[in-house]
This record gives sequence, C-alpha cells and structure tokens, in this order.
Amino acid sequence: MRLTTKGRFAVTAMIDLALRQEHGPVTLAGISQRQRISLSYLEQLFGKLRRHEIVESVRGPGGGYNLARRAEEVTVADIIIAVDEPIDATQCGGKGTCDGTKDLHGHCMTHELWSTLNQKMVEYLDSVSLKDLVDQQRQREGQASVLRDRRTTAGAGASETVTATPHAVPLGPNSVFNMARS
Repeated sequence: MRLTTKGRFAVTAMIDLALRQEHGPVTLAGISQRQRISLSYLEQLFGKLRRHEIVESVRGPGGGYNLARRAEEVTVADIIIAVDEPIDATQCGGKGTCDGTKDLHGHCMTHELWSTLNQKMVEYLDSVSLKDLVDQQRQREGQASVLRDRRTTAGAGASETVTATPHAVPLGPNSVFNMARS
C-alpha cells in the first residue's frame, strides 16, 4: 500500500484549515506558506474537496476556505477519497485481474489478504475524524517545552526568571539599537 503525497498533503492542509477557520476563511496562500505545499497543488486539491462538499469557498476580500461540515463529521477517509487517492494494496486495483499464480477465482494467491488489508485501512481512516487530528495537534502545541528565561528585563537591573513558551515575547533587547542602550 502506498499513500502518496496527494493524500498526505490533503490531510495536512485540512488540519491547517480546521485549526485556523475560527478566525474566518483560511487562504490557500497561507496554508501553502505554513505547510510548504505548492499553491497550485493546493488549488487542485481544494477544488476536489469542494466538489465533495468537505470545504466551501468564500469569495472576495477576506475570502478563502472554511469547512463545509463540522470537523467531527469529516473523516480522514473522506479527505483521501475526495482527492482521488487510491487506498489499495492489491496488484489488480481490486479488479481481480491479478498477475502471477491464480486461484480458482482468477485472483492471485494473496488477493484476499490484500483486499482485507484495504478494508481495514478504510475502516481505520474512517474512524479518525478531522476533529481528532486537530485536538491531537492542539495538545502537541500545548505540550511545548517550557523554557526558563534568565535574562535581565529592560530597565529592571535584576535578573528575573520567566517561564516562556515558543509564543512568548522575549524580555531582552530585540534590536541592535536597544542592545546599545542597555
């Protein structure tokens, strides 16, 4: 089985969209920049996602994309199937025209094994919602490492210990000019 970049990029872009849509429509240019996915490739993927009514477009200034359904109603299988990503481990593409040694039904000897694997993969991907992935991502972001900032605050003259996360504003000089003043 092989999940190509098409499926991976579609799922990644949908997580990005779901994480940010509470602030309004999300632009493909923003997703492209954050996730390092070609804008033209995203346009193709989102065209397919829109046709499958997973996302909806908002035109005009401040436009972009929103989810067309709630995140808990969209599964990874929905996303992958929408972008035409085949989930197939058989050699015949599920058609039963396998090459190699055949059984009485004209299938290769391992056809049932791979067909069952296909079914299990779809069942698993169908059990994971976009909301599950968003929650998982938010939990990871919340568990960012805690840093201790022991720099002197500007003008205070005394060292202060501050718990900083990656989104915290640094307490020290933030330019060459401020550094010269301190």
